[in-house]
Amino acid sequence: MGKNRLEAFSDGVIAIIITIMVLELKAPHGADLTALASVLPVFCSYVLSFVYVGIFWNNHHHLLTASTVVDGRVLWANLHLLFWLSLVPFTTAWMGENDFAPLTVAMYGVILFMSAIAYTLLEKALIVCNPRDAVITVALAKERKSYASVALYLLAIFTAFQHVWISFIIYSLVAVLWFLPERRIEALFKR
Repeated sequence: MGKNRLEAFSDGVIAIIITIMVLELKAPHGADLTALASVLPVFCSYVLSFVYVGIFWNNHHHLLTASTVVDGRVLWANLHLLFWLSLVPFTTAWMGENDFAPLTVAMYGVILFMSAIAYTLLEKALIVCNPRDAVITVALAKERKSYASVALYLLAIFTAFQHVWISFIIYSLVAVLWFLPERRIEALFKR
């Protein structure tokens, strides 16, 4: 089964997710810095979510580039990932509109956690359907970054109820961890 339709569909859904997020940004009422301060929480949550959606898109691109074939499991695993990513605009808006209230920050973490689980399942599905010597199979044989992310998301979810800003910092640290695509995949492409 070819992977072109999967890539095109995923790119389209991710573009819509980003569009929905940016449409949630409303201009402040007023033309001074005080007016801008009133929308700062919404803007900060948008920036973090934009970075996250961009990271998922970038790494998703690398995953599919490293893969030679896809099958039905991969299609469903991909839809599972896109489902969780499609909830990012909702939790982004909810968190920003409520000035990072603990429950909203925790729910944001739940969506990131579930997206990370779905991404890991997509990786596993791609490994299973590709030949043993495929770039993706070799590069992702020992995956640690995904497991570390899942653990950090869980920590941030529970921390949100005591220290919201520590959760936000943890979410930011995980984003930094994933900012560069999987280096093992890029290294195998260079060979």
